[in-house]
Amino acid sequence: MTLRASGHTDTFTRDNLPAMETWPDLLLDGFTYPDRLNAGVELTDAMVAKGLGDHTALIGNGRRRTYKELADWTNRLAHALVEDLGVKPGNRVLIRSANNPAMVACWLAATKAGAVVINTMPMLRAGELTKYVDKAEVEFALCDTRLMDEMIACAKDSRFLKKVVGFDGTSNHDAELDRLALEKPVTFDAVDTAQDDVALLAFTSGSTGEPKATMHFHRDLLIIADAYAREVLAVTPDDIFIGSPPLAFTFGLGGLAIFPLRFGAAATLLETASPPNMIEIIEKYRATVCFTAPTAYRAMLQAMEEGADLSSLRAAVSAGETLPGPIYDAWKAKTGKPMLDGIGATEMLHIFISNRFDDHRPGCTGKPVTGYEARVLAEDGSEAPRGQIGQLAVRGPTGCRYLRGERQGEYVQGGWNITGDSFIQDEDGFFHFAARSDDIILSAGYNIAGPEVEAALLSHDAVLECAVIGAEDEARGQIVEAHVVLTPGTGPSDLLVKLLQDHVKATIAPYKYPRRIVFVTALPKTSTGKIQRFRLRDDG
Repeated sequence: MTLRASGHTDTFTRDNLPAMETWPDLLLDGFTYPDRLNAGVELTDAMVAKGLGDHTALIGNGRRRTYKELADWTNRLAHALVEDLGVKPGNRVLIRSANNPAMVACWLAATKAGAVVINTMPMLRAGELTKYVDKAEVEFALCDTRLMDEMIACAKDSRFLKKVVGFDGTSNHDAELDRLALEKPVTFDAVDTAQDDVALLAFTSGSTGEPKATMHFHRDLLIIADAYAREVLAVTPDDIFIGSPPLAFTFGLGGLAIFPLRFGAAATLLETASPPNMIEIIEKYRATVCFTAPTAYRAMLQAMEEGADLSSLRAAVSAGETLPGPIYDAWKAKTGKPMLDGIGATEMLHIFISNRFDDHRPGCTGKPVTGYEARVLAEDGSEAPRGQIGQLAVRGPTGCRYLRGERQGEYVQGGWNITGDSFIQDEDGFFHFAARSDDIILSAGYNIAGPEVEAALLSHDAVLECAVIGAEDEARGQIVEAHVVLTPGTGPSDLLVKLLQDHVKATIAPYKYPRRIVFVTALPKTSTGKIQRFRLRDDG
């Protein structure tokens, strides 16, 4: 495979792609795009050209924006990025924001300017942001002015980060970037990027807690829509999307931005996507497609029992954690429609196995999305017999490329992406989730790396040793459970539990904090001193 001539003048991402012989097989039949492709244009100006200019694109912060307004807005911002801030094609631009229209506009504008975007969550702390900045050598950051503190703290001592520019995440448009863009033209000649230029770096913590950056091309951003959203969801311009996953996650970026914008639909963006907020918005805007975790669907079922009208929803997509059979059954009984379970990965960008509206079963993840192939591998690497548990392997039009090829050989083997999930394939070809194969904790749609929480706890003076596991929880799927050995002279107490929880929240993203802390006198270990976390799970 030969890469096309890059549109990037800053060649960092092209130079740091993993060696091509370590890439997974890419099955691109049926996914044909022009050699020169800019995903930002395809999701905005191209939709206006198709006659959808007056159609609603984004809903959020109390107002609607049409595709024409979104195209104009993002073009003005792109001018500001290039002319005032000096962003060059290929520069990495980090965006820090909650889910709101301004974040989507910044992402699209930076993409039009040929930058490589890193979307991040508002909950990340300076230390976590620094890891991203250092790894991707990020020079520019765009930050919601309400979230500047941690971003500035990150920039203060950074070797790479030169400019932090604020934008207004509300509808006021009163911040530095907004003012720069105000008088700019509403047309912009987007950078002539190649379809295989990197457009997005998406970070994944992995089970070690040390983030790895996955590299996604301009074409990849369209492929996930043209595969899953077209085939499984059958999106039309009449659809209105809503959901809870952060845009910083590829699941959220796909479900709440790329999928609706690719087909002229509307995306509803909520900064606080709690179940009550989502229920209110579904009722208000008659949303049709919802992306969230099973926890939220449980709350929606209860709300419907209490009189909420969620009848506009035609597609309820569950991801982020395993969908319990009872929630699937209750949803189908209440609405008459199946809930779509699916599995994706940051490395693959989005969902690659899913149920369909006309082909689904309870307790089942489904079959591969068009363009993808999946198999279950036995321990020797051969395909496991049907009904036998093994490692899930996938390949398709998207696939894993880690920045600098870091641990590429662990994820890609023999041309297949090895996802780290254990699955069973039944006689009818349906895939059934069995377990995570690593130490990732899946809690209410969030991926949490146990070692990262351990490191945060160990930075507290009261903690001598600790081990973190995922404990089963009816509401959240799993919760973070910490087993803590205290320093001599420190006694356990309810107050200390709260102090340790607050310490973790202040050190790393608050959603990662241990909801349960168990004080122990010793941790189970091997003869060589390695902590046996499986024994803590078994004892639980």
